[in-house]
Amino acid sequence: MTKKPGDKSNRDRSYSITELCKEFDVTPRTLRFYEQKGLLSPARRGWTRLFSYRDRARLSLILRGKRVGFSLEEIKEMLDLYNLRDGQLTQLRVASTKMRERLNALQVQRVELDQAIADLERTVEIVDGMLKQRNEGGAPDPVVNAS
Repeated sequence: MTKKPGDKSNRDRSYSITELCKEFDVTPRTLRFYEQKGLLSPARRGWTRLFSYRDRARLSLILRGKRVGFSLEEIKEMLDLYNLRDGQLTQLRVASTKMRERLNALQVQRVELDQAIADLERTVEIVDGMLKQRNEGGAPDPVVNAS
């Protein structure tokens, strides 16, 4: 496939704040915040921010990292390791370690959450059973008659 004159590959393309906001369902304030924190570094044309392919890729990774519970500091640390000239080896090692730690923490959280849900389900059954007994005995239901 040949490139026509004037065509830009995705890597050469720039993105407006509006385009990235729509694509990633974030607000302009979010992008400006990430810029302020040093996670994104758009070029400027007057007051206009022009985000590069690299910024777009970093935004995707930032949002993915946040979704799984990484702090912005952790995300920045992993992204900034990309700039080392070691073929991304350090970045990949650090990312692998951090991701495994986060995965383990989420798995522990899932077990704790499953236990909390089971406990709450049992408690709801007990309370509902107590309500049913009281209603069958003719006692008014305080929740229903509270008005």
